[in-house]
Amino acid sequence: MTDAPKGRAARLATGGKTGPPVNQGPTVRGRLISLLVVAALAYGGIAGFLATGNAPKLGLDLAGGTEVVLQAPPETTEAQLNDAVEIMRRRISALGGVLEPVIQIVGDNQVDVQLPGVTDREQAIAAVGSTGQLSFRKVLPLVDPSDVNEDGSIDLEGALAPIDPNDDDPTKEAILLTETGLPIRVGPAFALGSDIADAAPGLDPQTSEWSVGLRFTAEGADAFAQATRELAQFQIGDERRSFAIVLDGEVISTPFIAASVNPAIGISGGSAQITTGGGPEGQSEADALSIVLRFGALPIVLEQDRVQNVSATLGGDSLNSGIVSGLIGLGLVAAALIAYYRVLGLVAVVGLTVFGSLLVAVYSLLGITAGLTLTLSGVAGLIVAIGITADSYIVFFERIKEDLGKGLPLRRTVESGFSRAFRTILTADTVSFVGALLLWILAIGPVKGFALALGLATIIDVFVAYFYTRNAVTLLARGPFGDGGAFSIRGASGLRRKTEEVTA
Repeated sequence: MTDAPKGRAARLATGGKTGPPVNQGPTVRGRLISLLVVAALAYGGIAGFLATGNAPKLGLDLAGGTEVVLQAPPETTEAQLNDAVEIMRRRISALGGVLEPVIQIVGDNQVDVQLPGVTDREQAIAAVGSTGQLSFRKVLPLVDPSDVNEDGSIDLEGALAPIDPNDDDPTKEAILLTETGLPIRVGPAFALGSDIADAAPGLDPQTSEWSVGLRFTAEGADAFAQATRELAQFQIGDERRSFAIVLDGEVISTPFIAASVNPAIGISGGSAQITTGGGPEGQSEADALSIVLRFGALPIVLEQDRVQNVSATLGGDSLNSGIVSGLIGLGLVAAALIAYYRVLGLVAVVGLTVFGSLLVAVYSLLGITAGLTLTLSGVAGLIVAIGITADSYIVFFERIKEDLGKGLPLRRTVESGFSRAFRTILTADTVSFVGALLLWILAIGPVKGFALALGLATIIDVFVAYFYTRNAVTLLARGPFGDGGAFSIRGASGLRRKTEEVTA
């Protein structure tokens, strides 16, 4: 057989077509680095979270706990319900042992509170259903004169024993604990939370200091003016020149009366300012204090509509069932992909583990930073996500098979196939993400967990397709698993190498 002309040889080497050189994109080294980075994020991320004990937080239906449904009066406004929810969130955070509360408004006048990890019904009901008690109380000397013996020693037995917050009576003296754990003696309340009309944080442009502006009711203004007149009689630096803001037996703040306050007048006019300082810390303290002052007590009376316990055993069974279902589904999908797409199917199976690891790592991260919990509906969303990402691989692999059937070279097939497939993947995932977003906005209850899992899955699917799948298949196309053998990319298409057909 004589040598073919150079031009003809060139056409045979490219499957009978000529044209400009194919843009091969990133180098082999660049693609390897990209794969290593993705693997580090996926496998390293999940290993790090699990090693530090930061696995995804589980919701009520998986971890067990207590659910309380509260009923508000028919005339309750949406603003009042929102305020009540905010107060309950702050209270529940102090319970300890709550993985992450789910508090949401259901219908027009119901509040559904789910407390994972809380099995004490009375504790849960007390945290979400009580109206609370906010009081303003004068700060007294820590050691009462009655506790001093004739020789000048102090009778410590019971003298400095803090009062149980649940037993605190605002009409009596008490020794309470500050936020730093120090004891403080306070007198009877001279004003209550009901005496506050409004409280809002603000920044003084001249001093760059944050403060909370208070506005009292008419009755509260008179009581506050009278109390501040008495407090202003003491010297600057004397603890008796301050008052304590107490919520449910806990001292929230102890502001001092400023030197500019006239002892003969006090703070009158029905308004006052509590300065918290400058910078981010001052702003954070002002925001927190304003919430306490505005919403220290629930603005409405909520009645118990339903209280039920979800056992941890039931939650564990639900989680185990979800895991088993997911593993069975993943196994079936993996077997089908490898049987049909050979080495490409193996790429897809590894990609599914990358996808799953990233998803678990994201849930762990959001659990730490945003309190996200994984619920049973979320597990269902993750199982559906297996089909979403598997579909992305199928779209890409079918493009490769289609182009190989047209006689195009393998490397060009991979590049052009991914470009066209990625547009399809991006379109499909956009539709899925929009659907998940609409579910999240419009749905209530467990459907939100499903929507969140679906939305996160579509975002991660795009990431994995572009940074893992594309690079992994391109590197395979450059090696022995590209053109050689029945397990290769070309073998999965049912075609032999083009050079073999020409030589024959």
